[in-house]
Amino acid sequence: MFKKYFFLSAMLLTLLTMFFGCGKAKVPITMAGSTAFQPFAEKLADQYMQSHNNVTITVQGGGSAVGIQSANSGAAQIGMADLVTLPQEAKSLDAIVVAKDGIAVVVNPKNTVTNLTTDQVRDIFNGKITNWKELGGLDAPITVVSREAGSGTRSSFEQIIKDINLKRDALIQDSNGTIRETVANDANAVGYISHGLINEKVKALKIDGQESTAESITSGKYKLVRPIFLLVKGQPQGEIKNFIDYILSSEGQQTIKSNGLLPAK
Repeated sequence: MFKKYFFLSAMLLTLLTMFFGCGKAKVPITMAGSTAFQPFAEKLADQYMQSHNNVTITVQGGGSAVGIQSANSGAAQIGMADLVTLPQEAKSLDAIVVAKDGIAVVVNPKNTVTNLTTDQVRDIFNGKITNWKELGGLDAPITVVSREAGSGTRSSFEQIIKDINLKRDALIQDSNGTIRETVANDANAVGYISHGLINEKVKALKIDGQESTAESITSGKYKLVRPIFLLVKGQPQGEIKNFIDYILSSEGQQTIKSNGLLPAK
């Protein structure tokens, strides 16, 4: 009998320790959408959770269309979208600009072309220009790489360049990262990615003589620029508001800047 009571007492003590030791359940926050902003959101979430152990933040990609749909449906508490203009279905959401981002037209580092005009970019992606020699480069066919429909990067790129009717044989990739890898592995490829994701694997071209740099983007000289929105159904409240406020704080904006994007203001 004594052993039975001892066993029950031990179990009760264990359960009480687990209950009080864990404290309150963590507040879950899910972010979904823009693959361009995803790595930055992950970095910001990690930093925030280090000092706010009552919150757990999960960051998912899927593209800007997914971000808008997820915020509308409640599948995510925060949607992420990188669009020049938000579509009608986002009008019911509270939209907060947390960063700005340039869209860089990138080629393989072996490519000798360094500058394109906006018209040339349009003609390449429409399939009117098909060989690099037409642009002063080597005699080689151009491999066009683009994002999928619903991508914020693609929508913004097409809105800024205008009159894009993407060529049928363009290679379609589902993220900025996969476009970067495709271009890095094909000497004749051209694509477009977030300015914040440029690295040594690809070469960003000048567009109309302007480099895709923070200085050119900030000054307004470089034209391929779009805002990064966080989208919330209703006014942000509680931990959702606290996290967004953190992103907009001097610390959060410095993280955005030091990792390759531009602050919201």
